[in-house]
Parts: sequence; C-alpha cells; structure tokens
Amino acid sequence: MTAQPTEPVRPTASTGPTASTGPTSSTGSTASAQKPSHDVLILGSGIAGSTLGAVLARGGAKVLIADAGTHPRFAVGESMIPQLIAWLQVLAERFDVPEFQALTDVTTINQTVSNTFGRKQHFGFMLHRPGQEPDPDEAHQFVIPDALTSASHLFRQDSDAYLHRVAVGYGCDTRQQWRAEKIDFDDDGVTVTGADGQVVRARYLVDASGFRSPLADRLGLREEPARFKHHSRSLFTHMIGVRPFDDVLEVPEQSRPPVPWHNGTMHHLFDRGWFWIIPFDNHELSRNPLCSVGVTLDPRTYPKPEGIGAEEEFAQLLRQFPAVERQFEGARKVREWVSTGRLQYSSGQTVGPRWCLMSHAAGFLDPLYSRGMSNTFEIIHALAPRLLGALADDDFAEERFRHVEELEQGLLDYNDTLVNCSFIAFSHFRLWDAVFRVWGSGSTPGTLRINNALRKFRGDGDASVFDALEKAPHTGLWWPDNDEFKALLAVTAEACAQYEAKLIDGDTAADLILEQIRESGAVHDGFGWKDVKQRFIHPDQDQIADFLKWAAASPVPELNTVGRESLAALRAAGAPPLSASPEPGR
Repeated sequence: MTAQPTEPVRPTASTGPTASTGPTSSTGSTASAQKPSHDVLILGSGIAGSTLGAVLARGGAKVLIADAGTHPRFAVGESMIPQLIAWLQVLAERFDVPEFQALTDVTTINQTVSNTFGRKQHFGFMLHRPGQEPDPDEAHQFVIPDALTSASHLFRQDSDAYLHRVAVGYGCDTRQQWRAEKIDFDDDGVTVTGADGQVVRARYLVDASGFRSPLADRLGLREEPARFKHHSRSLFTHMIGVRPFDDVLEVPEQSRPPVPWHNGTMHHLFDRGWFWIIPFDNHELSRNPLCSVGVTLDPRTYPKPEGIGAEEEFAQLLRQFPAVERQFEGARKVREWVSTGRLQYSSGQTVGPRWCLMSHAAGFLDPLYSRGMSNTFEIIHALAPRLLGALADDDFAEERFRHVEELEQGLLDYNDTLVNCSFIAFSHFRLWDAVFRVWGSGSTPGTLRINNALRKFRGDGDASVFDALEKAPHTGLWWPDNDEFKALLAVTAEACAQYEAKLIDGDTAADLILEQIRESGAVHDGFGWKDVKQRFIHPDQDQIADFLKWAAASPVPELNTVGRESLAALRAAGAPPLSASPEPGR
C-alpha cells in the first residue's frame, strides 16, 4: 500500500443521502422565475468542496458550500504523495490562493495549520503470512526524494477545517447542517431544496459530497455493480499507543530499510489484503499521539462475518500475523471502528448540463497507493478554469467539460488496473516485487512533468502550459504521456490475470513483468527499479541528477522533455533543486 488510507475509505456523504426527482432541462423543463442567488452551489464542505470553493471564489464567482455536517470532523484519506503536492502547488499559484502552500510541506503545516500532522517520508511495504514471522527480505521501501517534496500525514479534521476557513475567507457562503432533499434542473440553472424547506438557486451545481451523493441518486448515475475488477472492503479507526514497527521487529543490519518504518506510511501486506499504519506523532513539531489504522480486504476471500463487530474482526485478523499483532499491544481506539461494505463504486457519467459529479462523488477505488486526494486536486485543476470560463460566457455546454469526465473516469480505471494487480500479487512475493517496480518507476516522471509546467508558469505567467499537460494520450494514468509506460502496465495486467486464472505460476508471471521492466526505455536504471536485489529505493541528489541526464538523452520525446526542463532548472543560477515553492499564506 504504497499509499495508505490516504484515500477516504468510502468518503462520508456530506450532503445527505436523498435528493428527490424533478424535471431537468434534458426532459423539457422550463426556466425558473427565481433569479440565482449564487453562481455555483457546491454540495460537500470537505477537502474537495472547500478547495474548489476557494479557487472559484478567488476567481470572482459567488459560491455557496452546503453540507449536512460541520467542521471539525473525522475523515480518513490521510497519506500525501508527491503528485498530490505538485497539484496543490499548481492550484495555489495558478489561481492565486497562497494559503494552499501551507499544506505542501510537513514543517510548514505543523507551524501554520496546527501541530497535529505526521511526516510521510516513505512508502513502506512488508509481506506477511498467517502464523509466521515476516521475512525482512520480503519488504520494500520507496523513500520520497527530499529534492522532490516533503510530504505529510494529514490529520484531516484540522486540514479540512483549515481549507474550509480559507474558502470562507475568499468569500464563499456556507450552509452547514443543511441536507439537500430535492434537486431540480432547468434551462437557466439548478434549484436545490433542503430538508428544512429552504431553497437555493444557482447557475451550476458541483456535488463533492462523496459516496452518498444526492446528485448521483437524483440522476441515477451509479453503475450497479461498479465496473471495476478490484473488490475490497475496509475496517478503520484512530488509535493511541500503536508502537513503531521498528520496535517490534528485530532484523539484521543488512535487511534494515534506509529510513525507519515509523517515518512514513506502513503497509502490511497479506494474501488479498493489507493493513495501514499512518502515524501523526513522527514529526518533531507534532503533538498528536494518534495513529490512523485500518485494514482493507477482498470480501470474496474474507466475507464480512456475522455476529461480531469491526473491532473484534480486526483483532481476529491481527492474531493471524504475529509481528503486526505486536505492533498493537496496548493500543486503544479513540473513536468507534467503522466497517464498510464494498468500497468500489462508479458512475456512468460525471458531467452534464449545469452539473458535475466531482472526485469521490463520482467514484472510488481503494486507499492503496494513496491516489484519492491527488486525484481530487487534479480534477479541481481541470474543472475550475472551465467552470470560471462558463460562468463568464454563460455557456455551460457539456462539451466544454468533456476533459473533466475523461479525467475522472481515467483516474479510476488506471488505478483499478494497478490495485487489482497488486491484490493478486500479494500472494507471491516475486510477483508483488515486480508490480511494486511498475508502480514506482512511473511515479517520479509523472510528478516531474507537473513540476516542470509549474516552473514555466512561474517564469512567464502563461497558464497555457497547464493546458498542454492535458494533451496526453493516456488521460488518468499517473504518467499519461508515455506509451512505453502504458505498455508496461498492460503487460503487468495480463501477467497478473493469467496468474489469477492459474494459467501460469507466480514466478512465470513475475518473469514476464520483470523482463518488460528491464527492456523498457521508460524505466531508469539508476534508482534500482530494474535491479531485483534493490528492494529499498532511496534516491539521493546525485541519483536524481543522474536520472535527469538519462531522461534528457532519452529517445522517448516525453521523457526527454521532462529531463531537459528539469536539468535546465537545476543549472539555473540560484534555482532551487527541483520543486521548491514560495512562502505560504497571505
């Protein structure tokens, strides 16, 4: 789980479960006589709704953010990744919301927002088998290069409340503890009636509420069942007293990772499932003793038991894995456990006449690889300029938002491929090792292309550089403009599918993928992705520079561009190494 529960596991429905049916413009409604009170109504005041609201309000739109709940509140989806930070920096600078910068550095967030945030220095993985001590050589660690970013474990009740305050500070109106009951569209806008009978009229509706989306219910957008191959359910909570994994597992010096396990997100893997450990107490400025913990399981292998609660089920799972169980000795929950059904849900359509089903209201896959928040910020970046343009032109044609639809669906579908392969591979270490290398090898180039665009924008202020990012052949892939990387993922999916179907064994599947990795021009030798003896990937400054030189000399055009532009920045007099950002806040 290279990612952790950074993704909200079944994000809570902020705006309430039900929206009554009513006429839409597509069914021949007429314009409402009531003048819109707002340009945009956003359902949901969580991280997605508040971030979008701040951007739109800063751009001059009159925005109302409505939510059935209030802040602060519990949420999971806490692990940041470099692409997430890159997109958040882009939002901060392109749309002139410098307050977002406070979330892009672990020291700054603890100084500026609250002293409750942990550090995400690495993605850590260790494979476990029932009743056995783990083999320390069946472990991986991918350390996030310091030159790239300094990521955090977000204590979401504080980060989300902060972003909500930022949105209000830029002029967003808010309505909390207000549940949407009825949604009606007409030619000129949308009318939303609350459970209290109050009516809101807006020119455009964004549903950022999550799984129990009123808009998805109203328009019948959910695919039943979800189209994804991957299946998982989850149990999770916050706890106190969870021990650092470094303290419960004795390993020889040569098998120790370069960074303590406790300094990042720990993924304990087992057949068709994984535990996450996300500490908030691992940064020197943090005063938060809590730890986010949970487990994600394939319900086809681990059906939800009857007659026992989530806490007892979690304890039963722990007893199967001795080292993980030791990590929880003496730990106590600080809030009740949550047990979900299948996490995966999808929507057949995510944009339409005067509406957008955004991010976790549109669909969800799995917390593995922590894609949730990164996807959210990337979607906000795609939606916001289109929506501001539509408001200015009074033209809300669906075609204008077509890329948003393609991006939302692509982000989910490519993540489904990767996560499904990972769950299949957890039963065989060599196969998992191969899948890990596919995921990791595309992460740095995928982030650098965003950083390069931001660097250009800082130089000339021309936002068309971000439009160019969208002109990629594989929309939604974490490295979307590289055909060789896309081919590598396709080979991985096919090999894992054959292994799952028992057509080939795990070693044969691993060999197919590893051969493709060795031959791929999209995979750099230097970090260790092609060397199976290197399980701990820890790029230093020299290796980063070597990677950029390799990329700059690559015959692959997209890789060549990433390398040349990043090298030019490195060589510029006084330029920060790779992705430095200006001072946060205003």
